[in-house]
Amino acid sequence: MLITQSAGKFLKRKSSVQLGENQIDLSIPVVMGIVNITPDSFYDGGKMEDEATMLKAVETMIEDGVTIVDVGAVSTRPGAENISTKVELARLLPAVEAIRKNFPDIPISIDTFRSWVAVRVIDEVGPIIINDISGGTLDSQMFETVGKLQMPYILSHIQGTPQTMQDEPYYDDLIKDISSYFADKVKRLTKLGVTDVILDPGFGFGKNLDHNYELLNRLDSFKVFQLPVMAGLSRKSMIWQALDIEAKDALNGTSIANTMALLGGADILRVHDVKEAVEAVKIFCEIKASIK
Repeated sequence: MLITQSAGKFLKRKSSVQLGENQIDLSIPVVMGIVNITPDSFYDGGKMEDEATMLKAVETMIEDGVTIVDVGAVSTRPGAENISTKVELARLLPAVEAIRKNFPDIPISIDTFRSWVAVRVIDEVGPIIINDISGGTLDSQMFETVGKLQMPYILSHIQGTPQTMQDEPYYDDLIKDISSYFADKVKRLTKLGVTDVILDPGFGFGKNLDHNYELLNRLDSFKVFQLPVMAGLSRKSMIWQALDIEAKDALNGTSIANTMALLGGADILRVHDVKEAVEAVKIFCEIKASIK
């Protein structure tokens, strides 16, 4: 049994998350736009070279229909350098402050695995979503901190760390192993009073090419948790390696993968290219509406 009695409050399907005084409706899939303020991210590292460029990118995302913007200051690509908390915060906080000031109505997520960073950002700018690629494995205080902050938490699956995760990842049973991981962590978060959890199965985070496509094919397996599911497939190596192209040419492949994720029950698409993802959601909704 994947859902324990102590996680009972999650048994009713959640179709929204509470962010401060506002609710984010997930009854129809939404798009999360990636704002990387790092020099070394695998696809768009260095593109947000100054505040004006970043704000223009966010403005375009909003015009294209984004629901959430996800700001990250640490690259978590395979083998990425693990920068200090001080450097991360020095990059992240001014960016989040600028977005909140210029676009006060857009929900913000921060891509961080450090609880102290989350506390500092929330103290300065108010409610945000915490997007932790490590699922609490890289900071032993993260779950307790999320419980105290009472902010939505994106619980991601990872095997290893960004520095080691692609060193021959192995699973006895991929879906069963990830489901057990989620069940344990959801139980712990529930005990700490966390009520808004989003599951991210972690495409590319400790998975080889076959693992990633099995995960995409069986994404609906995680519906048992009755929690929102996020899919982060955008321009990842599972797409461009399969097509024998580069990340810069992987938009079409990403759109196809995103559509498959929607068919598998994804509630949030985390993407670099908002317009195309929003269009995929619209087509998916038309298909769903046609089913009698």
